[in-house]
Amino acid sequence: MKLYMFEHCSLCFRVRMIAALKNLHLQEVVVLDDDSETLVSLVGKRVIPILVKNDGEAMLESMDMVDYIETMGDPLLTGQARPEIAELESAILEKTPLLTMPRYPLLELPEFATVAARDHYIVRKRKVYGDFIELRARTRPLIAELMPRLETLDSLIESADAINGRLSKDDIRILPLLRSAAVVEGLRFPPRVRAYFETMMDRTGFRPLPVV
Repeated sequence: MKLYMFEHCSLCFRVRMIAALKNLHLQEVVVLDDDSETLVSLVGKRVIPILVKNDGEAMLESMDMVDYIETMGDPLLTGQARPEIAELESAILEKTPLLTMPRYPLLELPEFATVAARDHYIVRKRKVYGDFIELRARTRPLIAELMPRLETLDSLIESADAINGRLSKDDIRILPLLRSAAVVEGLRFPPRVRAYFETMMDRTGFRPLPVV
């Protein structure tokens, strides 16, 4: 299987995460941010991630990819998902992009390997989120807005090995968000969130993104 992806992409990390936890080989192909041609040639539009199965069929939608990989071998995501975690995922996503999007182009990520690719990302995202310098200047108040959501997550985590005690789709949804948020210098995860993040990242074998 081949995954077309960005290193910073939390949706991409969902797919990478399930494959790693199941010890399945996944060929990762990092696309330059301005390389829309490759994505369009695969599925007819600019979208990421894209999973190309061994039979050549291309899949969209990250959770569909997770479901597909979960069918391989013994089931892994056997825990029951909780609606309150889904609600919290949405609440966290309301706040994290303003912190993370302005920081990604400061990192030496492969999707920004050329000046053109980096500039392409900045222009795209600035249209949605606003000026990156201004957003980075608002780091402290933005962290303050995010922290109550992380405190709520802290109260819901049942184990450092799985949010609900056994691995579930909740882990697939939450860990990538924490991986993204962890790039923000000055952000301190609550104790159980920190233990969960570190334990699960160790299990996947992936290193956290740099902090900036």
